[in-house]
Amino acid sequence: MIKPKDMKAMLGVNVFKHSNKPHIKIVPGKEKDERLLKIIYACPAGLYSQNDDGEVTVNLDGCLECGTCRIACGPDVLDWYYPGGGSGVQFRCG
Repeated sequence: MIKPKDMKAMLGVNVFKHSNKPHIKIVPGKEKDERLLKIIYACPAGLYSQNDDGEVTVNLDGCLECGTCRIACGPDVLDWYYPGGGSGVQFRCG
């Protein structure tokens, strides 16, 4: 089993190139939807967090484009698509 600190080191060698617009957005008004809470724990890159107001936020740095969040939440709370050509994750090792 991979330990969390080893996983962070492995993910740290990947590169994420941002596009002009984010490829994952929480649907406006759904930031406090209960379905978003499960992706805080399900996202393998740990991109989701809950702020002091109870809203779930996403930081795209390090996104693996695996689609876990898309499957866990569904399209009515999360707008998800693959980044355009030349942007997105570049796997470097592992």
